[in-house]
Amino acid sequence: MQKTIAIIGAGLIGRSWAMVYARIGHEVALYDAFPEALDKSMLLLDDNLADLEANGLIDGASAVRSRIHRADTLEAALEGASWVQENALERLEVKRDLFTRMDAIAPPATIIASSTSAIPCHEITDGMAGAARMLVAHPANPPYLLPIVELSGADTTSAETLAGARTFLENAGMAVISINKPVKGFVLNRLQVALLTEAFKLIEDGVVSGADLDKTLKHGLGLRWSFMGPMETIDLNAPGGIRDYLERFGPAFEEIAREQTEFRPWTSEKYARLEQDRRTVMPASGLAERTTWRDRRLMALTRHKMDAAKEIGE
Repeated sequence: MQKTIAIIGAGLIGRSWAMVYARIGHEVALYDAFPEALDKSMLLLDDNLADLEANGLIDGASAVRSRIHRADTLEAALEGASWVQENALERLEVKRDLFTRMDAIAPPATIIASSTSAIPCHEITDGMAGAARMLVAHPANPPYLLPIVELSGADTTSAETLAGARTFLENAGMAVISINKPVKGFVLNRLQVALLTEAFKLIEDGVVSGADLDKTLKHGLGLRWSFMGPMETIDLNAPGGIRDYLERFGPAFEEIAREQTEFRPWTSEKYARLEQDRRTVMPASGLAERTTWRDRRLMALTRHKMDAAKEIGE
């Protein structure tokens, strides 16, 4: 059934969400407090949708584009909306102020979701009259190409809201996981931080260059992880399954894990060294072009995974 969706915040995440919802037939109102950001986003939609159509991921770019509308005020965006996706700055005070305003404006039955990357739901919604209809729906970046969504509520979020959100997002083609207790960063970013922390140490200690570390992921772990997770990976990496794998490699991996417990602060000096290393591979002037390349590669990979799933009846 067609719904009206409000996207609050028109950066990359907001623009991506607009495409997610519009491509399955919903009408989308896209709003940003900064008009210039909204102008840019509305222009970029045409390129993104054309790429999706070229990769066979949507039937018609123009039809999807026709369902995404500009909203020049928060009130206009929220009018008649059944789902709100907030994508404001990753600052608690900004999100609380915005949620308070949306709670007063949006229709009572509207579900209000945040795309926050790390802030637990209860910190955003604490004390709000409409807290029962509020939750976090954290995507990967960009969500129109990476379907994972982490669904997380607070104690005040109703069971009906959580169930309705899961159904809505799954019907939008997203792969939904439930975060069962409050945790900063949810699951995706905690896993990413753990890997980055070790990657930074290996680079800082001169064990490997940043470029070679990236090779390790994209030509090794990343190939497997693109279609199965680490638990299935180790289950298949020993003849007897996961227990066999752990019995074989557990002692050595435990030693490594103990070495990895050393905490090193994330500082500006660290950032400068890592940036210097990275700029030896790619100048900053090439980032925008490479981002477009990344998105097109993700589209091709998505098309491949869809075709493979059809072949095996998934």
